[in-house]
Amino acid sequence: MDPITNYDFSGWATRNDLECTDRRTIKKDAFAHCDGKKVPLIWDHNANSPDNILGHAYLENRPEGVYCYGVFNESESGAAAKLLLKHGDIDTLSIAAN
Repeated sequence: MDPITNYDFSGWATRNDLECTDRRTIKKDAFAHCDGKKVPLIWDHNANSPDNILGHAYLENRPEGVYCYGVFNESESGAAAKLLLKHGDIDTLSIAAN
């Protein structure tokens, strides 16, 4: 994957073999098929409203888990989420796992 150079934040979307808040444990390479993919950045896994789509993220499968590079859109909700992140009011994210 080419290096992502224009993003608002980056961090681990998931780490291997850690129990998530939903009590699921994501194993190594569970998201290998998503390596390099651009996916929607959605508030609380709820894509039922356009207001919940905050931007997009590029996923990178690594030996330790899945790393993401997030880009907020210019919608009100995207700008609000960016501000919340900037001020440390939110500091985690998750990805949908089945």
